[in-house]
Amino acid sequence: MTGCATDSVAVRSAFIKTSGPIDVAVISSHLRDGALAGLRVIAELRASHPNTRTIVLLDSSERVVVVEAFRSGARGIFNREQPFELLCKSIQAVYVGEVWASNEELQFALDALAQTEVNVTNSAKGHGDRIVLSKREEGVVHLVAEGLTNRDISRQLNLSENTVRNYLFRIFNKVGTSNRLELALYAISRKQTHESEQREPREKMTQSALSA
Repeated sequence: MTGCATDSVAVRSAFIKTSGPIDVAVISSHLRDGALAGLRVIAELRASHPNTRTIVLLDSSERVVVVEAFRSGARGIFNREQPFELLCKSIQAVYVGEVWASNEELQFALDALAQTEVNVTNSAKGHGDRIVLSKREEGVVHLVAEGLTNRDISRQLNLSENTVRNYLFRIFNKVGTSNRLELALYAISRKQTHESEQREPREKMTQSALSA
């Protein structure tokens, strides 16, 4: 199904009138009824149509707007200055569960998430003030980071979709995220930190061996 809308009311109406599922929606951050009206619509769609993946169109990749777009639930960021061919590729990528954004845009999101993680960690209660996830919760986080939907995760882990949603709510509360994309970015950031921590001792051992 394809369609076109220029304001928030028309976007909502298009979703209501559509009988089948909408896999990917491309929504401009700037609609006729407001400069950031598109981001508000995306946040609403995240709640009412959780299986619809959204790409936000931006006039420029400003840090604040990019971060807000991800927080709203966008799975892709597309700058209007980019070639149209790339828009087609971004739709295909988001459709199969990937995140579409430039390295700079992803860095904006990771920086914002890192700051959130610091605040959450400082106030977290657990073993050594570390965020503690159960083995099952860790598994859910991993699958979310892989781009799987709740239905996919339920099949993979042999759980009901309602149980998966309950796990996600608990995980969101523990790590301080508000949507699946933030959780995926959190998982990526944590993995990078872990790999860096493991790499440092090896590098120090190598330097010591070379200087001996």
